[in-house]
Amino acid sequence: MLIDGKWVESSSGMRVGIINPATEEVIIEVPYGSREDARHAIDAAYKAFQTWSQTTPYERHDILIRVAQLIHERLDDIARVLTMEVGKPLSESQGELKATAGIFEWFAEEGKRIYGEVIPPSVPTKRHIVIRQPVGVCVAIVPWNFPVALMARKVAPALAAGCTAIVRPATQAPLAIMELMKCLVDAGIPAGVVQLITGPADELTDELLCDMRVRKIGFTGSTEVGRQLMAKAAAQIKRISLELGGQAPVLVFPDVDVDKAAQLTVRAKFRNMGQVCISPNRIYVHEDIADAFIEKCVQYASALRIGNGLEPDTDVGPLFDRATLEKVERHLQDALAKGAKILCGGKRPSGEQFERGFWFEPTVLRDVKHDMLLTCEETFGPLLPIVTFNDTDAVIEQANSTPYGLASFLLTNDMRTAIYVAERLETGIVGIWDFTPAAAQCPFGGVKQSGLGRECGWEGIHEYLETKYISINLE
Repeated sequence: MLIDGKWVESSSGMRVGIINPATEEVIIEVPYGSREDARHAIDAAYKAFQTWSQTTPYERHDILIRVAQLIHERLDDIARVLTMEVGKPLSESQGELKATAGIFEWFAEEGKRIYGEVIPPSVPTKRHIVIRQPVGVCVAIVPWNFPVALMARKVAPALAAGCTAIVRPATQAPLAIMELMKCLVDAGIPAGVVQLITGPADELTDELLCDMRVRKIGFTGSTEVGRQLMAKAAAQIKRISLELGGQAPVLVFPDVDVDKAAQLTVRAKFRNMGQVCISPNRIYVHEDIADAFIEKCVQYASALRIGNGLEPDTDVGPLFDRATLEKVERHLQDALAKGAKILCGGKRPSGEQFERGFWFEPTVLRDVKHDMLLTCEETFGPLLPIVTFNDTDAVIEQANSTPYGLASFLLTNDMRTAIYVAERLETGIVGIWDFTPAAAQCPFGGVKQSGLGRECGWEGIHEYLETKYISINLE
């Protein structure tokens, strides 16, 4: 753990083993912190805020740019660590780290654009000024599926705004974040400006949310946990940003190139084995092209090479842990019991290398109905369920029928259809022929029960700023 500029053990002396999901072997043991460690981290962050908040945006810029440079310099080594702890192919880990560096670069510059306002007075002797100031001590609670990128989305704008930050990674995925912390330290971040604590989720978050010196929480994870954090934050009216679960629909219209549409959909669905918050969860295909589209999806899904993410020819790796694997199996069995049919996959792969680890084959399903778990809940796994449609307004209604509203996607070559559908889909993000819409300069977040606030874009830094109005009477 990193507390007040020093790498330390847990105050309790406890440690926890980090498991490689491809082999179920322990990679390394790391400190497992406690409530006392959380208090020490808050103490250090609050003290450091008094000076860090007074630095200029240009000073903060130089440090954040250096962080980005160090990420690029160490990219291959950190990517290997990331693949070992979460299972994704090495190429995907490298892509995540490049995006992480881009986030630090964007917010390094965005910190220079924290502008105030001068408002015309209605009384001649008055002057009205608006300034924006850093919120204070912030907490970033980070999941395991994209740990470094999702940490950067919270920490980079916080630091650029002049806040200090405490990071709590997922218990089983702290290693790449530790490497990112080393980049921050080596870039010259002052002691106490950034902390890293590990430990039991309930104990640490209770301490972090109950301390009045913590002014802001940023969380990415499930809607269920987000709801609990929101309730706890309400006790102190604490600011909170939430990027929560999704149930992303894909609408495929009959004017598309079927081969291209199927290839893109399969690639998007099985990226990181479906363990992506904006992963396609429901594929609505127009009945005129359904058979051809399904045939192509089966072809491309069956061709994916499954294996250890460190192997260069791997397309898809293991699932993250046993709980994720069991949820995939539960959703699949529920779908089969209600009439769905497996077209490919549907089981754990055979072979000696798959005897240990959390493996499941990329799976395509048809005859899917809306009362199945995989169309109502976020599977977070490699199931591609296909539903047919023949009416645009009806399929929009179906797409909007869940409590979630993070992302949606549509494939059509008709611009009128694209605009009509995009404006009516109830999601914070719509991708038109784009299954990877996330970008450092664009706002990312959901509506309904998929979250509050936005990360990235200019909106991302404003989540870490307070607006102060100053009125001056010159008489």
